Amino acid sequence: MEKLVKVCKKVFGYGIMLVLFAGGLTFFAYVAALLIGGDTAAAICNWTYNSFIPIIIYASTVLILFGLLTMYLAGEKALVPDHTKSKDEGER
Repeated sequence: MEKLVKVCKKVFGYGIMLVLFAGGLTFFAYVAALLIGGDTAAAICNWTYNSFIPIIIYASTVLILFGLLTMYLAGEKALVPDHTKSKDEGER
């Protein structure tokens, strides 16, 4: 089970990295459209919004669900206070 979790974490990590990189590329597409201007800029923005952004949204949704499944398989808990850590002086 540990090997499966390690592989799933790697797939999740690389997948999210690619989706974030692709999302960053949309910024450069809009900047290029801003610099070009005119009808070409409108075509670049329309293509980016209608063709590229939905793929990024679907991929990120699937990867997030995959990441949650991986956390479940690993037995990890997120956003849960950890009472095993020592408390600071003011919290005793």
